[in-house]
Amino acid sequence: MRIGFIGSGRMASALLEGILRAEIARASDIVVTDKIAAAAESLAKHTGAGVRDSNAAVAKFAHALILCVKPSDVQAALHEAGNLDGKLLISIAAGVPLRRLRAWAPGNPRLIRVMPNTPALVGKGAAAFATADETTPEDIAATERIFGSTGIVVRVKEELLDAVTGLSGSGPAFVYTVIEALADGGVLMGLQREVALRLASQTVLGAAAMVIETGMHPAQLRDQVTSPGGTTIAGLEALEDAGLRSALISAVRAATERSGELGKAG
Repeated sequence: MRIGFIGSGRMASALLEGILRAEIARASDIVVTDKIAAAAESLAKHTGAGVRDSNAAVAKFAHALILCVKPSDVQAALHEAGNLDGKLLISIAAGVPLRRLRAWAPGNPRLIRVMPNTPALVGKGAAAFATADETTPEDIAATERIFGSTGIVVRVKEELLDAVTGLSGSGPAFVYTVIEALADGGVLMGLQREVALRLASQTVLGAAAMVIETGMHPAQLRDQVTSPGGTTIAGLEALEDAGLRSALISAVRAATERSGELGKAG
């Protein structure tokens, strides 16, 4: 399968490197372009992929196109790509629904919309995708392999992609805030800033790994470290009093609702 990237930013770089690492395609079967030529040239040099000077040239070469541009640039990028009949078009543009991709894409490509997140940059991403009616099982398998190369990937109905955006798309920012707050707590209690930040980061990483690797519910794992009358239950009481649980639920709700608003705009 020949793959083309329209847009050569950080997410395109993460996906391209994942594709090569997973041996989904060879570098010689991948081309990239970007409206900033230097960005495409840099990514091509770094990965060994080919570079093209236009979206149309990428579209002509590739069987599958991965659209990695800002939402505001999608319509122009698709117009510049030209006729996409018979192509698989995978868009990671946040908030741009399949119906709009269908209206803007020249020809009749097969459409898949994906919501990845930034931890894909370190191979720990969480992505969800929705398909249009014309997509084939082979298209779905290719999408799962491509995005699975940078983390986990799940399939959802398109109307749930806003919730995915609110949870895993915006979620890293929420977790960064938690890490920063934990580190601040350590500093308050006398730890050096660097030490506190390392401990907080590794604690969050380790706790997440425990959930994933054991398959246990977070509440079960929490109970395992919560002794009667101990330090952890005292800390949990403080979190409940401060409304941490409610605040995080509300954050996901607010981000989801904002995603829906952006998708309806324009």
